[in-house]
Amino acid sequence: MIAYIKGKLAYINEESVIVDVHGVGYELVCPNPYIFQPSINNEVHIFTYHYVREDSQVLYGFKNEDQKYLFTKLISVSGIGPKGALAILGSVDIPEFIRGIEQEDDKFLTSFPGVGKKTARQMILDLKGKLTSMISITTKEIESNSTQENVQDLNEAKEALKALGYTDREVKSIIPQLQKENLESTDEIIRKALALLMKN
Repeated sequence: MIAYIKGKLAYINEESVIVDVHGVGYELVCPNPYIFQPSINNEVHIFTYHYVREDSQVLYGFKNEDQKYLFTKLISVSGIGPKGALAILGSVDIPEFIRGIEQEDDKFLTSFPGVGKKTARQMILDLKGKLTSMISITTKEIESNSTQENVQDLNEAKEALKALGYTDREVKSIIPQLQKENLESTDEIIRKALALLMKN
């Protein structure tokens, strides 16, 4: 099992990053590749999960061990594959997701692409009580993190930006920066996003 890759970040695209390790380029499929943008052409340390099936082998890359751990738990849930797990990880932070599981928040969980009520209930059944003790965050951090409304505002802002003609790639590239801001409404998120996009 390949636990992590350490090398020079050579390239970033919409779904993956390429890490050069002594002349060999490793492609790592990531939840949000653009989160590594500040490290382009520099050395990176990316945690990996080697996904092996009869017809394919894929290396998935993660910013930290908690993200990697959550990915492994998500793909163990019936109805969720790697693509579904990446979609969840790419649009929510871990404390917020755990809070949704622990509070059995079906509405929050079904806001993710491809997650219906049946899959949301399966996630709650399989994961409740199994994440808070093993991921390196506290219950207090879970409770104090972004609310469901914040996520909904972000999702609405993303759709608005796409409607304005920005590509999915352009929008994804600024999500990490938007998540760091203390923005309280969809309008504020859109204004900040437009300012960031104009700089890029």
